Amino acid sequence: MNNSAYKILVVMFLIVIASCQSNNMKVNEVKYSGALKTIMSGNIQPVLSLDSLSNYKNLYALGAVENLKGEIQIFDGKPSNSFVVDGSMQIKDGYDLKATLLVYAEVKEWNEFVIKGGNKDELEKAIFETAKGNGLNEDQPFPFLLDGRVATLDWHVIDWKEGDTDHSHDKHRASGLNGKLMDREVQILGFYSSKHKAVFTHHTTNMHLHFKTADNALAGHIDDLSLGETIRLKLPRQ
Repeated sequence: MNNSAYKILVVMFLIVIASCQSNNMKVNEVKYSGALKTIMSGNIQPVLSLDSLSNYKNLYALGAVENLKGEIQIFDGKPSNSFVVDGSMQIKDGYDLKATLLVYAEVKEWNEFVIKGGNKDELEKAIFETAKGNGLNEDQPFPFLLDGRVATLDWHVIDWKEGDTDHSHDKHRASGLNGKLMDREVQILGFYSSKHKAVFTHHTTNMHLHFKTADNALAGHIDDLSLGETIRLKLPRQ
């Protein structure tokens, strides 16, 4: 075998291996790259290329763009990533970016429930109780969706200043765009875990939430919210 043929075989082998590795995520399994505690320590370098997940048709993901220059939201394989451009929000639908933090899962089927409205703490309790009562292992992280009208929703899209190494939650919220939605139809993607504080949930909550509006004009990280009378909750079908 000559040297050129050998090199071609090696390249083909590496492509096959990479393909197998990129398709080894189990349905409903929550995976993550990066950690909030790493970000808070000042390391905001990329940890994952979104291109490596583009083959998952039913991908749900949220996180932060490399160097904290935007928010990642992927609903059923369709990105609605948000950035601050010249003081305004811009939504992009591509996979051609890298993440400093990403939490993700592939979910092909959902079970739908209607839960009562309330504040963020009441929502967290309702999600936990509904998941526990319907066969989900609450000791393992799981994704969920919320569809419906919110009474209020406080949001931000991060746009971190290059070279700033002093990180705090308040500075993250204030660094880019932020605002409050009132009486608005939204779709919310969340990940629930009681075991991943400072990894992909903050110390005060078991949830990490991102959203997009029904018209896809706004998307980003949720800081706080209050629901209407009811909202539709979707949990992975087991």
